[in-house]
Amino acid sequence: MAELQIGNPGINQKITSAGKFLLKDFKKHKYVYIMLIPVLAYYVTFHYWPMYGAQIAFKDFNPGKGIIGSPWAGFRHFETFFSGVYFFRVVRNTILINLYGLIFGFPAPIILALLLNELRSRAFKRVVQTVSYLPHFISIMVVCGMIIDFTAKRGVVNDLIEILGGTRSSLLLKPEMFRLIYVSTDIWQGIGWGSIIYLAALTGIDPQYYEAAVLDGANRWKQIWHITIPGIAPTIIILLILRIGQMMNVGFEKIILLYNPNTYDTADVISSYVYRKGLLDFSYSYSSAVGLFNSVINFSLLLLANWISKRLNENSLW
Repeated sequence: MAELQIGNPGINQKITSAGKFLLKDFKKHKYVYIMLIPVLAYYVTFHYWPMYGAQIAFKDFNPGKGIIGSPWAGFRHFETFFSGVYFFRVVRNTILINLYGLIFGFPAPIILALLLNELRSRAFKRVVQTVSYLPHFISIMVVCGMIIDFTAKRGVVNDLIEILGGTRSSLLLKPEMFRLIYVSTDIWQGIGWGSIIYLAALTGIDPQYYEAAVLDGANRWKQIWHITIPGIAPTIIILLILRIGQMMNVGFEKIILLYNPNTYDTADVISSYVYRKGLLDFSYSYSSAVGLFNSVINFSLLLLANWISKRLNENSLW
């Protein structure tokens, strides 16, 4: 009588082969795997394990009863947020600030990298790179302090406005100025650091392409348009997908340090709203529901951007 086989023999053979390959690869690169342990431990501890607490969004969380002992609330906190008076305001502000950052902030590092790539003086190029990188390493507290001082009524920005014939005013007290100040300072702080990836991508372009273009009579602009930009296009697309996946994220630290009751209408975003409701009002379940809604939208946008990119030009994250 033939022996009864459980499962698919082909799948079992593939699993066995994969196990042997992993064991062989581990023996060959064991020190690399050991170096990987702290990274895995970090993500498991601070990114995956906290997902267990996401169920707070569906409960009336009571710290005394714990997550498991707290009673279920279903989608009540989500419904409260969607029907609340602040829903439209925080979603609108979050989208607009990110949209301005995408339109004006995303191309900025690309333009800087292209300009630096055209410089022939290495000394001047290093100076420009150093000056543009420095703001990235300044503490957010210091940056916000500088912004507050510069935009104050007696600050340097108002000095320039007065020279140009304008009137002095406290710019951070004007709701219509908040997004401009936030996005422009974000560009200033991140343009140099963001250009590093594009400068690295530029080094991967074969110089023979430029030599052939020169022989064909192409000027510098045509070389940039037909060789440089297509050469770094895959990098641009990948970073654009990741950027779209963060369209509902705005760092609450900078918002909280810069906004005030006068600018809530244009400055209050989802992250700052979650901070106020969760840590100041102790509405843990409600703020978790808002944060979970934000994460789901971000994840959906990431999937959509990746799918569109893969359909259009076959460049994608996966």
